[in-house]
Amino acid sequence: MTKAGIYGMGSYIADQVVTNIDFEKRIDTSDEWIRTRTGIEERRFASDDIESSDMAYESAKQALEHAEVSAEELDLILVATVTPDMPFPTVSTLIQERLGAKKAAAMDISAACAGFIYGMATAQQFIETGAYKYVLVIGVEKLSKVTDMNDRNTAVLFGDGAGAAVLGPVSEGKGILAFELGADGAGAMHINQKGPYLEMNGREVFKFAVRQMGDSSLRVLEKAGLMKEDVDFLVPHQANIRIMEAARERLDLPIEKMSKTVHKYGNTSSASIPMAMVDEIHAGKIKDGDVLVLVGFGAGLVWGSVAMVWGR
Repeated sequence: MTKAGIYGMGSYIADQVVTNIDFEKRIDTSDEWIRTRTGIEERRFASDDIESSDMAYESAKQALEHAEVSAEELDLILVATVTPDMPFPTVSTLIQERLGAKKAAAMDISAACAGFIYGMATAQQFIETGAYKYVLVIGVEKLSKVTDMNDRNTAVLFGDGAGAAVLGPVSEGKGILAFELGADGAGAMHINQKGPYLEMNGREVFKFAVRQMGDSSLRVLEKAGLMKEDVDFLVPHQANIRIMEAARERLDLPIEKMSKTVHKYGNTSSASIPMAMVDEIHAGKIKDGDVLVLVGFGAGLVWGSVAMVWGR
């Protein structure tokens, strides 16, 4: 069977830099408190006139260029987001029109911070069954519009941005080896948005994430027939440095083998993994033939991981 893999990636980094010092001036918090508990030093907010579809579009253009695939060749566009421009139409259909991807089907996926992983696993099925050749997967969030900037428990955590990947059939020995998805609806209300702003039970989410990030990483390696020592690089959801470190320690990886961008972007939900991957590709830390583990968790509560070999 043909394996599905990533051809190219792109990202959108929002313009406005908001530092911990900026929050010190507005709410009862401190730079030291935020850094020691989350690892976040600053985050990016998109301006009022920039919507999720705008950020997604820019990341998609980069990904297509990197992949050397034209928009007209796309068969499917999947957008993972919990902050669409509007309830409907979907962000994916807005992207389809702007890119000129006339033959592409389009749908959005709502799996919060695990959305990009869910998108990759979905794309894999279409490609490996032969139904479609090229699938564009985008994770995008404008969390600043659903975050109460006066709530000290959530205001400092989140940022805006987008990351995109073009997936297609890859050569033998490359691509997605296995995925692992899961959900625990019993914890659904630990992160929710019932009114204008998101609410979070930080203590419960932390406990869940520390357990599931490590467990899912180990399970996906087992499904892929790999050992911990086979892993070249870990790209965890960039939510909190302590949660990320717990996953790294479960895999017995040295610190230089884990992606870390949470300090400069904060938690960008479904955009965090692809944004981190783009940074690491540019830094030369993700190389052809590397075994990667991508793992995330989010509201739902949901989680997901992918084990893959980088390259085409």
